[in-house]
Amino acid sequence: MPTSNQHDNSSTAPQAFSTASQFLSTASQANPSESRRKFLRGGLVTTASALSVSSTLHANETPAVHQSTSDTSSSGEPIRIALIGCGGRGTGALNDSMSINDNVKLVALADLRKEKCERTRKSMFGRHKEKVDVADDKMHEGLDAYKRVLDDPNVDLVLLTTSPGFRPSHLAEAVDAGKHIFAEKPTCVDVAGYHTCLAAHDRAVTNGTAIVTGTQYRRQTNYVAAVEQIRQGAIGDIVSATSRYCSNSIWFKNRQPGMSELDYQLNNWMHFIWLSGDQIVEQAVHNIDAMNWVMGSAPETAYGSGGRFTRPDGSEMWDSMSIDYQYPGNRVLSFMCRQIPNTKSDNGNVIYGTEGTMYIDALSRGSRMMDRKGNEVWSAKGSISDAYRHEHKELVDSITSGKPIVELKETAKSSLTAVMGRLAAYTGQQVTWDFLTKKSTLNLFPESLSPDNFPASSGHAIPGQTKLT
Repeated sequence: MPTSNQHDNSSTAPQAFSTASQFLSTASQANPSESRRKFLRGGLVTTASALSVSSTLHANETPAVHQSTSDTSSSGEPIRIALIGCGGRGTGALNDSMSINDNVKLVALADLRKEKCERTRKSMFGRHKEKVDVADDKMHEGLDAYKRVLDDPNVDLVLLTTSPGFRPSHLAEAVDAGKHIFAEKPTCVDVAGYHTCLAAHDRAVTNGTAIVTGTQYRRQTNYVAAVEQIRQGAIGDIVSATSRYCSNSIWFKNRQPGMSELDYQLNNWMHFIWLSGDQIVEQAVHNIDAMNWVMGSAPETAYGSGGRFTRPDGSEMWDSMSIDYQYPGNRVLSFMCRQIPNTKSDNGNVIYGTEGTMYIDALSRGSRMMDRKGNEVWSAKGSISDAYRHEHKELVDSITSGKPIVELKETAKSSLTAVMGRLAAYTGQQVTWDFLTKKSTLNLFPESLSPDNFPASSGHAIPGQTKLT
């Protein structure tokens, strides 16, 4: 959950690097960094079957919050990092990794515009001078800039923080290139991207490469402690829950003279659904991921509504959605997200049980449990800034220990859960998990990214007219 522009995709400048033909690519490629990865693992050889047990976080597991006992600098060489997407979220993730890890070095940058690479290099050099070694020819710009990073055998770990529509293809190609990965949330904005993520997860397990995602609440101490309490039966059986991600307005960038349609949409990416997935996917996925974790699975159905009241002309986004998710066991989550100026903000989760109620608040506000009489019987504190950094610590430690974490599958499920809610609101239909995962053909990615004939937006969704596909 963002606390500032540094950690919020919704406040970053745009980044995008891909082509439509690469979107669903699953072809294996040569692995130029394999020998270096083996060196970093200290020669450890781990079978794919063992990795699938030891390195994958599942929805019903609680990831441990601990300080690694491994010596992450024992190999004698640092983990060499590249950032793909030099906006506020990407620069924030890079700073988190370089702040918490001693054995890392920044060696390459990629973005749509080179001046953003230069800005990030300057910022990181000012904060972490001894960990920055980015030559001028290692700052790449353009739609294909990410490819030059993935082709670089000098890169061990890539941070994928472009606009979300590009995340699945970048993940797939980074796995095929043998890179370890940090992938910002969400990991997909449609069904096609979800299946790409599942395949990339499995290949990463087989390859022995790590994938950690930007779902920092799964490593925040008060969230972890609250989920442990729920798992132990402290509030009895879960009956229902509420979750809200309600905030104020979001940025919008006007079209500049001479700007092509493609450049305009990339520059204003939050407002185009193929790039952002709308607020529920791009931002509110944090709370949806937390609730999937609490419930132990994705929901079975979604039914909801919402609308547009304050969005500027040209934006495809809605500014509010209310979704009822039904989870196995007839447990209902009432979920709401909103971005409307001059309205009351509310961000957090409440889980109602047969024996008590658990409040898990967003940001750094902690968790607390109440009994049936309304008395507080338990509480826990947590720091979101610590959680942001801890995910990068666990990632690097898993690489150097030879036990790479691979957690893409659960984040893909949470991202698709958010897509499921968006589709329910957009179409006015009840949407089932079974339909989305087995029958839907939804693929929002454009057939071509040519600036010469890129199509203009077809407008925002209208329930009753927008079809479920």
